[in-house]
Amino acid sequence: MPTWDRLAELPLEIDSYALEPLEAHPSPDFTRLSTVVRFQGGGTDGVGEDVTYEGLDQIALQDAGVEHDLAGSHTLASFCERIGELDLFPAAPEREVSRAYRRWAFESAGLDLALRQAERSLAEALEREPRPVTFVMSMRLGEPSSVEPVTERLESYPTLRFKLDPVNDWTDELIAQLAATGAIDSLDLKGFYSGTVVAVETDPELYRKIAEAFPGAWLEDPDLTPETDRVLEPHRDRITWDAPIHSIADIEALPFAPRMVNVKPSRFGSLQELCNAYDYCDEQRIGAYGGGQWELGPGRGQIQYLAALFHPSTPNDVAPTAYNMPELPQGLPESPLQPELAATGFRWAE
Repeated sequence: MPTWDRLAELPLEIDSYALEPLEAHPSPDFTRLSTVVRFQGGGTDGVGEDVTYEGLDQIALQDAGVEHDLAGSHTLASFCERIGELDLFPAAPEREVSRAYRRWAFESAGLDLALRQAERSLAEALEREPRPVTFVMSMRLGEPSSVEPVTERLESYPTLRFKLDPVNDWTDELIAQLAATGAIDSLDLKGFYSGTVVAVETDPELYRKIAEAFPGAWLEDPDLTPETDRVLEPHRDRITWDAPIHSIADIEALPFAPRMVNVKPSRFGSLQELCNAYDYCDEQRIGAYGGGQWELGPGRGQIQYLAALFHPSTPNDVAPTAYNMPELPQGLPESPLQPELAATGFRWAE
């Protein structure tokens, strides 16, 4: 049975909903805002998290408050269809992709509530066994780049694995030092972020060096130009994609068939589209891993939950939130992350 068909007819009763602001300050120059969407109905609640990055978009949502009448009896399918028809932004978002992020917040909250009202967990509804989740820690290496952020974390957590963003100041010495750790599972080339604060100048020579130095690592989101394509052609079986993937059509439109893609739930927005993408990847024998969006609240547990059900053994960028802090506290859960699922709903155990 298709994954979506196992969920679509779940009854859903909504009495009201509320918005709850979250805020964190991971560094002096970065404030992260997100918003929890909490539905109430049938004596219980369901939660999702809006991971829109732009702070002004988050503030506008929180200031506007509850704008839509969603109360009543639904199926999960009819509720998600209704959400897809609404404009969830009080003012136009700064980035169009944020519409998918906010839709995911509402639809994931609806899924959580429907399951809790049915007194079932997502794992039960999908008849899937959750398994321990392999995760990587995603990071850059400072300015200027150095190996210390990796080696310092390995001192506290020797089995930690990494997803790194190569940038233009990576030297041959640094590349060799990183390779010597044996801890690098993937490299995010940021080929789709032109004009943003994380943009990297496309450098075919840098691509060649890292592809050769890390023969076991995935190479995510390269900027494929005639020059870089020639460099990366021998490594195509390790090229994977994240930023351009919002639908099955996006996977089919890639320049060549991938062995692996980043199925990031909030990028899909639609719960039905996400379920269909999982089925498509399974049918086409395309591997998948999950990715985070700096979730501060229940959204992090939800992407860990999906990883536990659909792709537990791949380099999931879903490390517990504390791994995103500048200095790691002691005693964090280590990879593989043991599933800690709530008895009902779509959430990590509280």
